[in-house]
Formats: sequence, C-alpha cells, structure tokens
Amino acid sequence: MNSHANRYFVGVDVGTGSARAGVFDVHGQLLAQAKRDIDLYQSGPDIAEQSSENIWAAVCAATREAVARVGLPPDAIAGIGFDATCSLVLVDLAGAPVTVSETGDPNRNIIVWMDHRATEQAARINRTGHTVLSYVGGAISPEMETPKLLWLAEAMPQSFARAAHFFDLTDYLTWRSTGSTARSVCTLTCKWTYLAHERRWDESYFREIGLGALADERFARIGTEVVDTGAPLGQGLTAAAAADLGLSPGTVVAAGLIDAHAGGIATVGVFPATGAIERTMAYVMGTSACTMASSATPAFVPGVWGPYYSAMVPGLWLSEGGQSAAGAAIDQLIRHHPAYDEATRLAGGSGLSTIDWLTEQAGGGDLSSAVERASGLHVVPDFNGNRAPFADPAARAIVSGLSLDRSVESLVALYVAGILGLGYGLRRILEAEAASGVTIDNVVVSGGAGRSALVQQLLADATQTPVSTIESPEPVLLGSAMLAATAAGAYADLAAAMQGMSRLKETRAPSAEARSVHEGRYRAYRILQEAERATRG
Repeated sequence: MNSHANRYFVGVDVGTGSARAGVFDVHGQLLAQAKRDIDLYQSGPDIAEQSSENIWAAVCAATREAVARVGLPPDAIAGIGFDATCSLVLVDLAGAPVTVSETGDPNRNIIVWMDHRATEQAARINRTGHTVLSYVGGAISPEMETPKLLWLAEAMPQSFARAAHFFDLTDYLTWRSTGSTARSVCTLTCKWTYLAHERRWDESYFREIGLGALADERFARIGTEVVDTGAPLGQGLTAAAAADLGLSPGTVVAAGLIDAHAGGIATVGVFPATGAIERTMAYVMGTSACTMASSATPAFVPGVWGPYYSAMVPGLWLSEGGQSAAGAAIDQLIRHHPAYDEATRLAGGSGLSTIDWLTEQAGGGDLSSAVERASGLHVVPDFNGNRAPFADPAARAIVSGLSLDRSVESLVALYVAGILGLGYGLRRILEAEAASGVTIDNVVVSGGAGRSALVQQLLADATQTPVSTIESPEPVLLGSAMLAATAAGAYADLAAAMQGMSRLKETRAPSAEARSVHEGRYRAYRILQEAERATRG
C-alpha cells in the first residue's frame, strides 16, 4: 500500500429510487453517508423513465453532504467511484438530454432497467438464435440495452438519430464527471452484448437484429473504448463536475460497475482463499435481486445471464441471475392484504417502516421457526417476470392458500411466505448453476432486506446453503469505494482492494430441523410455478 493510505474515497450508488454517497477510509470503514431521492416516471405497467439531470443533481447533493458530515476538505478525497442501475441514457452532442418518452418530455431521457417496453423486440431478437445470445444465458431480456435500442430505432427514430451517445447509467456518470466516453467492461459486457473475452462487438449481431446503423458507425455511439472496472478515467474530475460535487478538480474517477456488481465485489472478497470466490455467490437484494457467481472457466447456464469475462471479478467469468422483483415483490404482496393499513399505522407508532415492523413481528424466538407462520401459504413472487433461470419476462406471481382472514397476524404470515418464495427462487438458480458445473457452498447476502437476521436465516433454510454477511452496513457503496481506491493507487489492483476493505461478519447455517418442511414447500413452489406457465400457455 502506498502514500494514499491516509486518504479517503467516495462511493456513489444510484438505485431505482435514490442516489447515495458514502465516504470510506482505506480500510473500508464507512465514515458518513447521505442520500437524495430521485424521480421515477411510470406512465404504464411496462414504462419506467428517469431524468439524467435529476439524477446528477441528486448525486452531487448526496456527495457534498456526505463529505461535509465527515468534515474533510475536498482535497482529502483521493478518488470517487460510481455504480448505478443498468438503465439506458440518451444525450445529444452538446450533452443535453434526448427524450425517450412518448410524452415528448425532454427531461425523460432514461429508459430504466425495469422498463419492459422492448419485450416484443427482445422476443424477435431471440428468434434469430444468434451465437451472441449464448453469452446472455441463451435468451436476451427486455431489461438489456439492445432490445431497448431497437425499440427506440423503431418507435422513436428521431430520438435514436439525435442521440450522440447511448450510455449505461454508470458510464453516463463517469462521462459527466470526466468528459471521457470510455465505457466499463462490466456495463457493456453484461447489458450490451459486448464480447469482453474477445474485446469486440459482434457486427453481424447488430446487422441481423436491425441495428445495422450502429455497426455502420463502428459503434461510436455505444462505445469504442472499453476499460477495466476501477481504471482511472481521463484527467479526473473536470472543473465543472468538481464544482457540482464539492470536490477538487482532477480527483481520480474510476470506471464503474452496475449497482449489484458493486455489492458483489464487496461481498465475495471476504473469502480470499484460493478458489473460494468461485464457490461463493453474491446475492444483492434491492428492488430486484441479483445473483452473481464467478468461475475460472466459462459456464453456460440456461436462463442465467453470461458467462461474462471480467465483468465483476477481474480474470473470472461471471454468471448473473436474479429475480426481476424482490423488494418490489414483497411490497406489492403485502399491499394487497386488507390489514396493510393497520400494520402501517402500528409500525409508524413504533418508529419503524412497515417491512421492518413485519420482520420484527415474525422474528421472535428461533428464527427458523418463522416458517411455521406461513403454514399452508405459498408465494411465487414473479410479479415482474422470471429473470432466472427461465428468462421469462411474461411470468407472473401466484399466491396459494389465502383465506378470509383479515388480521394483522395473517399479514405477517403472508410476508414470511413471500420471503420464502424469494428463497425458493434463489434455490432454483443455485440448482441451475450446479447443473452446469458452478457449485456454490456459501451465499453472501447484502442490500435491502438482506440486512435482516430473519431474512438471512430463512434464505439459508430455503436454499439449504449457508448465508453470510459482511461487516460493512453498505456493501454496494463499499464496492464503489473499492473502485475509487484502486483507481487512486491505494491498492495494487481491485482484487487487493476487495481483500483489504471487506471483512466477514457472520454465517448462518441452514436448520437441519426445518429441512423436511422446506423440502415440501419447495416442491409446492415448483408445482405452482409450472402451473402458472401452463395456464398462461
């Protein structure tokens, strides 16, 4: 470690609903953080849009507040790293927003990751059977960028033509900070079909699916310079960006990560032993949930995105699964219950959120025994489709076992059943990975509901796999700070930063006593999931 050991690093995370900034020391200790909400425009069930100007303002306000809370001068910040949702941003040659909205609002220049307007385009792309699709689990998702670009080219050709840059949101933030149009290998490989193991775009893919215009331009608008995560960009912060962020011009800016992947590097790095990372899955819970498993050789897992080379851990192949709705699924589930308003009132009286209050009600005594509350209730929480292992955006949720019970106690039971549904969905992903040669013997959970001891134990029991957590209360922010520390030279490389800035907190083993109960519930989960597909068909 070099002379930067006494310096500090800012990690910035832009999620679906907020922008957060955290200040960390070189050992990964979180010193302060701040948050600003961001706007989300939803004009239909498949439409979700945001504003890059609104997000940049939120990022800057959160960063200024976090640094001020620590009382550090701007020049004490040696580097800043960004992560964000995999949302598509359009700007023109002058950097002004280009609308993606059929309302024509110029501020709505981001198609959010969860937007499914390109479902038909994704289906059409998948029918081509192009070899590129083997690197996205065999089927591309409408949550990825090339279906969205195709939708724009067909539905909003003026916006498609006017855009000088199509950015993943993370790459927009680093461009806004530095003026560099370099893209992160993480964003382009995971969401844009860039072939990182060959360091190239596949021209034939773009021509076959109807985006030949991008190939004609030699991919200038989607990225010709692709850099490793944690690489320093440009000359650091521009004067304008530094003024906005309250930092010093020239402060090092790192090439960023997708938000879940930032949580991934912060969590899997706690097992530094040789080969341990390859046996560890990061499970990042937020509005959606993302699973990330690394392997030394490419693993082609049907329905699981990837394999992506060096997209998270340098030199390893990433298999990325997950659930299109996790926190959002639980929220949707409990809001349907007639006792939701009463539970919200009781939670407010205790100074808790509704979810935290329900968790407290369900978690008394032995945590594994909470499964008994959900007896007879089963939830398949695919409200926003099934991301993995079925790559089925049309999948929908099922709740089985409802009665006329309108009590708060029955709401607690439904909440537990929903968490278990997420756990059984995770088990399906683990089984799909194992069938393709990726064996996982530890899941490291972070983010959102993953902070709850009850949720950790129920996930361990539902999957029959140990579930661990790390010491940092903010793994996603920590992951972005690791990028900053790497870019600033505080660590020799990202692998060293992962080991130097993260520490294991605890591991929860699955309950042997509850195993048979979960085996039965898992069989029911699979039957219900298959019934949903059959009735839809």
